[in-house]
Amino acid sequence: MDNQTPKSKTTTRRDFLKGTSLAAAGFMIVPRHVLGRGYVAPSDKLLIAGVGAGGKGESDIANFFASGKAEIAYLCDVDDRRSAKTRAKFPKAKYYKDWRELLDKEHKNFDAVSVSTPDHNHAIIALSAMQLGKHVYVQKPLTHDIYEARQMTQAAKQYNVVTQMGNQGASGDGVRQMREWYDAGIIGEAQTVYCYTDRPVWPQGIALPPKAPSIPSELNWDLWLGTAPFRDYRDKLVPFNWRGWWDYGTGALGDMACHIIEPAFRTLGLGYPYQAECSVGSVYVDEFERGYFPDGPPPSSHVVLKFKVPSKTQPGTMNDITFHWMDGGIQPARPEELGPNEEMGDGGNGVLIYGTKGKMMCSTYGINPQLLPTSRTKEVQVAQTLPRVKGGSDGHYAQWVEAAIAGPSSKEASLLSSSFDIAGPLTESVLMGNLAIRSFDIRKPNAKNKEDFDYPGRYITLLWDGPNMKVTNFDDANQFVRRTYRDGWKVLGS
Repeated sequence: MDNQTPKSKTTTRRDFLKGTSLAAAGFMIVPRHVLGRGYVAPSDKLLIAGVGAGGKGESDIANFFASGKAEIAYLCDVDDRRSAKTRAKFPKAKYYKDWRELLDKEHKNFDAVSVSTPDHNHAIIALSAMQLGKHVYVQKPLTHDIYEARQMTQAAKQYNVVTQMGNQGASGDGVRQMREWYDAGIIGEAQTVYCYTDRPVWPQGIALPPKAPSIPSELNWDLWLGTAPFRDYRDKLVPFNWRGWWDYGTGALGDMACHIIEPAFRTLGLGYPYQAECSVGSVYVDEFERGYFPDGPPPSSHVVLKFKVPSKTQPGTMNDITFHWMDGGIQPARPEELGPNEEMGDGGNGVLIYGTKGKMMCSTYGINPQLLPTSRTKEVQVAQTLPRVKGGSDGHYAQWVEAAIAGPSSKEASLLSSSFDIAGPLTESVLMGNLAIRSFDIRKPNAKNKEDFDYPGRYITLLWDGPNMKVTNFDDANQFVRRTYRDGWKVLGS
């Protein structure tokens, strides 16, 4: 076997924070920070280092460049196979495998970092970049766990950098239309929200795949693992199916909820939930024998979160909102106002908001917002009170590029669709659902029969202290609030 040792021999975080060197970037453009914060360089171009250059990283990097206001200065990926197309498209961009080496050697030569890696490495890369004063764009979900999301939100303010999460629907017109309807009182006070998806579309709710005989020569497995516990290389985790394993991914919630929950979260002005509960689908491995696969999310789940929001009609009072998340193809009942042949959401995914005076719905990313019955969509007219993003969802990338060029105190930065002060709390709520799901699999030996097990986290309601990031009535659940990083991969007290 050519498995690498668990202890990385590459640059450590301590090493790259010690001293730096100014190397040629291969561009005739001076990084903006060298000329002073807020200075508009003659080229007016933002120099970006893309960490994660294949898959979603490939499209992210292409979209930054398509803005016309960015240059791709550096590329970084642990897998030469996945990054090949992007490296071919940007041959002048110097290529690294280890993001720590990139930051160590080149941080004086670029302005911003895009992070498009598996979920478990989002926070450590982005936090390290922010500590060096770099603007950051991070794919959804912002982080792997709740503690990381809180740290990212705070770090964006502490280091005064321009931030954006990659949930592009947040820049779409649909989200703004729904908020204008709601602010105008068209559906009254929100009471219940349903969000649903047909994902996962990868293996989930099963045992980990077996060890593979060898690691592909193009892949640095130790760097890919990053913050996750070391384990031997396994086939069919890279490049996509890692989403179905807790060490690396965040399941269907992490993959889709930042797209699907965001319209309702923004429209209703939600904050931290105060309680959570869930039910999950099961895989039976024999007669009456339920499989136990705690390494990954279940094949389907239904999460219920409760929020409190200020009343729109009775100042000084708080209303409850019950928020449902369903995945694995589970969907809510169709609203009675929806015609029998009308599509709910986009078929497999969607959002329903039930208010005291009416209902509205949309598809993934907030696309195709509609009042119910759908005939009301054209009949009801409200004033446009929220500015639109140029290009809508497609303008999400250019919006961040332009804000980074203008600086953190600029009007452009204040109008960002998913800066971390917005994306952080949203991600915390998403991951609160995963905390409930993971609590469902906590098991302990039965006191009377050691061969049997009890599952104390099942069929209960978790009471959540959002400001302090703590479950108050079931302490075992708090182990999922904050991960323990592998040695050599720690940042900001992790």
